[in-house]
Amino acid sequence: MSPADRLLGRRHVLRLGVSGLGLAALGAAGCGSAPVRTARSTVGQVDFRHALHIPPLAEPTRVQGDDGARLTFDLAAQEGRAHIVDQGETRTWGINGDHLGPTLRARRGDTVIVRFTNGLSETTTLHWHGMHLPAEADGGPHQMVEPGESWEPSWRIAQPAATLWYHPHPHGETEAHVHRGIAGLFLLDDDEEEALDLPREYGVDDIPVIVQDRTFDAQGQLVETSHRNNGMLGETVLVNGTADPVLEVSAERTRLRILNGSGARSYAFGFEDGRTFAMIASDGGLLPAPVRMERIMLTPGERAEILVDMEPAEEVVLRSFPQDLGLTRGMADSTGSGDELDIMLLRAAQTLRPASALPSILARLEALEETAASTVRGFELRTNRINGRSMDRGRIDEVVTAGTTEIWEVWNDHGQPHNVHIHDVQFQILSVGAEPPPPELAGWKDTVYLPPHERVRLIMRFSDYTSTEIPYMYHCHLLWHEDQGMMGQFVVVAPGEEDDVDVAPRLGDDGSGPREPGPHGH
Repeated sequence: MSPADRLLGRRHVLRLGVSGLGLAALGAAGCGSAPVRTARSTVGQVDFRHALHIPPLAEPTRVQGDDGARLTFDLAAQEGRAHIVDQGETRTWGINGDHLGPTLRARRGDTVIVRFTNGLSETTTLHWHGMHLPAEADGGPHQMVEPGESWEPSWRIAQPAATLWYHPHPHGETEAHVHRGIAGLFLLDDDEEEALDLPREYGVDDIPVIVQDRTFDAQGQLVETSHRNNGMLGETVLVNGTADPVLEVSAERTRLRILNGSGARSYAFGFEDGRTFAMIASDGGLLPAPVRMERIMLTPGERAEILVDMEPAEEVVLRSFPQDLGLTRGMADSTGSGDELDIMLLRAAQTLRPASALPSILARLEALEETAASTVRGFELRTNRINGRSMDRGRIDEVVTAGTTEIWEVWNDHGQPHNVHIHDVQFQILSVGAEPPPPELAGWKDTVYLPPHERVRLIMRFSDYTSTEIPYMYHCHLLWHEDQGMMGQFVVVAPGEEDDVDVAPRLGDDGSGPREPGPHGH
């Protein structure tokens, strides 16, 4: 199997024995070694009976100007209770509500101001995943907000239409804070996307689909399960916080904006009957052209926009199929990639809004040329370390010069699944192993899976927003790995300021640690 196929999980070749998975089999955090996990299936076992919750659109204060609007969003983190499962009300966290948060929306050229208040009993942050913005507005571990305190970042939207998201990013606690319920989408619009004949009525034919897995106890409370190798895996799949969800479809063509909002689990999304769908966008926005697919694999943090066509009175289940992540069978079972899970029922009305022809061209994509890259950097992910180092908020690992193009060569020299997410920029994938990316990975990305022992080459341009003091992050987006230290820091500086930053020497400069991949990484 080629590295590109493994990256996508398009060939679901892991045909593992399936068994039910009880809460005891998951184990509880801190309880020592948990029993061996086997692959599971929920096919035909989900009683789809709850209308899919559609997160409300946040209503900002808007002041229109000649060069765009100024949008002020008031957001508050709070504790709450949500009726998610039958066992009882669940204690949760949310933004402006009991669980999850509203969908934020802005367009290219707008200035966004967020007035964020932390009403929790713990220090937290809000990170704008996929957003190009100043480091001081990024919402990473350097923008912590104490209980009862507020934070007011602002920035101008300067990137294409895309489906982004927000979530907490406190180092060492990210998995727990996201698990309790803080997450939401941040949609960007622009003229190019709006000129296309695509479904775009939010909550009607343009649907947010935030997929997360959670485990509940007999009283309906969230259980922080054993982390095993990957992080917490849940028994119940939620969509927008809804268990057993049903989407009532009112149009022949529906746009699903799918986010893998889970902390550890990957999904290979497709439909039970094998129908194809058109993928139109990845993490950073529209693809050059629609890509017909039967499956799309998303690892934690990744997004995809797909168009699904239905006929009147039709029903079909959105399912996650087993994935080939390049793991041993035991590791695949342990990390859930052998699972087959029913996600959501789509139920079409008797009469549907007609669909027009699908555009054959979606967006102009300016390919970044390798010859333009001034720097090539290498990053090895292994045992909760990057290049042999654990995350240290007081250490700058890389210094990047604004206005330059760079190639980052990233490899997973490990038998566990890892991906990589880079703050501030969207990148293009040059190659996976020795192969170019397939069409569905040919757009802008900010998170990508790293098949074990294969080098993934990324190219990106750092345009503006400089600081010699406040860094951005790069890290594995399996949240337990991130919390355990698989994260590094880089600053973007103005030309001539490179020597003003005290950057840590790379391990390997003195022979003390890895710098280049071993024989499997070439």
